[in-house]
Amino acid sequence: MVPIKPLPELLINQIAAGEVVERPASALKEIIENSIDADATKINVQLMQGGIKQMRIADNGVGIAKDELALALTRHSTSKISSLEDLQKITSLGFRGEALASISAISTLTLTSCLANQSHAWQVQVKGSSITEPQPASLSQGTVVEAYELYSNIPARRKFLKTETTEYTHCEDVFKRMALVQPSIEFILRHNDKLRYHYRTGDVLQRIESVLGEAFTQSVSSINVQAADIRLHGVVALPAYSRASRDMQYFFVNNRFVRDKLISHAIREAYRDVLHLDRFPSFVLFLEMDPSEIDVNVHPTKTEVRFRDPRALHQFIFHAVNKSLAKPSNDIQAGLTDTVISKSIPHYPKQHSVRTEKIAQTAGFYQSLFGAGEDNLKAPEVDTETTVYLKYGEPQRGASSKIEEKKDYPPLGYALGQLHGVYILAQNNNGLIIVDMHAAHERIMYEKLKIAMDSCTWIIQSLLIPVTFHADRADIVFVEENLGLFEKIGFELAVLSPTTLAVRAVPAILQQTDLVKLTQDLLREIREYGDSQVLTAKRNEILATMACHGAVRANRNLTFPEMNALLREMEVTERADQCNHGRPTWFEMSMTSLDKMFMRGK
Repeated sequence: MVPIKPLPELLINQIAAGEVVERPASALKEIIENSIDADATKINVQLMQGGIKQMRIADNGVGIAKDELALALTRHSTSKISSLEDLQKITSLGFRGEALASISAISTLTLTSCLANQSHAWQVQVKGSSITEPQPASLSQGTVVEAYELYSNIPARRKFLKTETTEYTHCEDVFKRMALVQPSIEFILRHNDKLRYHYRTGDVLQRIESVLGEAFTQSVSSINVQAADIRLHGVVALPAYSRASRDMQYFFVNNRFVRDKLISHAIREAYRDVLHLDRFPSFVLFLEMDPSEIDVNVHPTKTEVRFRDPRALHQFIFHAVNKSLAKPSNDIQAGLTDTVISKSIPHYPKQHSVRTEKIAQTAGFYQSLFGAGEDNLKAPEVDTETTVYLKYGEPQRGASSKIEEKKDYPPLGYALGQLHGVYILAQNNNGLIIVDMHAAHERIMYEKLKIAMDSCTWIIQSLLIPVTFHADRADIVFVEENLGLFEKIGFELAVLSPTTLAVRAVPAILQQTDLVKLTQDLLREIREYGDSQVLTAKRNEILATMACHGAVRANRNLTFPEMNALLREMEVTERADQCNHGRPTWFEMSMTSLDKMFMRGK
């Protein structure tokens, strides 16, 4: 029997390093966190061969005293905490005091540091279990950590490292995360002696644009919400900027990057109504809260946290993100623009054309479809001398060529016509608006149905002649047992015979739809979900089905008053930039981008 014996200190450190320093990126993260905790305003990172061959991190922080250099390389030696009370309200990024010890256990490490009042720096080197005596070195102020040949003394572990490119990519991700959350610090990254990134100091939005690009910052909605001692701020990308992976999801708790299932679920739920299928949202969010309300000491890499009141935090994050995404098109005009839209739009003369039709012929239809008021149904006033365009765009005979100067267009402009019965073309101050009329109307219907259901304000339309259809025995029994359930979503059904159902009343907003097909689809979905869930977890799916049936179909020729009514409704409807499935409902093409397409001015 092998006797129990204590492990050598070096082996202990090497075992611990397997958790703390999984790969070069892990070591980079720990060292940069130390630099941030040391109040550095500039951090310079140099990597060779993805950080495997060498990594050098230099900062201009407060530095380490000569007689503390060796201690800094000893496990569980730190200046961050000194008692259990400190551990329960951690404000620093590092606190365990084992990062440098773990890194030095798997590499050859040199630590150089200089305090502000010192005439020169001091340097120690670690190789294996031996630490040299401090030697004078050249450095003005701050600390330099150099690690060579990571895992060179643990060949079994080194063979699990990936290629140089892969390891560098992980280091780059860590570098970007640190830069995002610390805009007041200048960050520089070089790889194989080539400058890769140089982030100068600035505000949060400037740093986000520097790290993630202008295309991202032009497609975001801002958040700044506070409740009691909890604050959430940052930006969330509009659904059109969704990704195929989670590569642009950054969430920080008290300046610490975290991956948390609770937070991810809250954000995903906020996007549920507007995100398409298996796409992932993009965001950069910062949560600030009392350190005593969270536990960051739950994982070796410190990327997981535990919250004292997770349910309340989940609701706080969900409602903050959901509210930001719910802004109507009137508030988010730049959310779904084409990629070449200019920030500064030159002045162009604006013209508006209408078709010579009477509003009275369509007001009744859109009054029932949208509940739109007369103002929404009126065509824009046109000067009697203004050119009036017919269906195909020809000026009416005898009309003057004078073009009306329209200075204040609504955000989505006024309709110019339809394209193949699918898209509405409109003109606003910036240029051309293209609207998917079915997708847009579907969102409008969906939001109206949600409001009606939440407020129990269904406007029910009794049918003069009930609509009947054939149903199997299982459907008949289900309806008989769940008449009250259908009444909650505005439907009055009746059983006429063992094989016949009748629809006697429906929500007024849906009276123009194919009621047989709609009722059959609802019946199938409600039976599938189960009556106990239909008005809770599956409530939105049911309402989405109703909205899809109620929305105007493709190849439906709309009049100009109808098209303009749809545009006005979009401008005041929450989440109108996406349909219920997350697809965009409209795009804008600026005059600048159109001019480029036609090479005007060249």
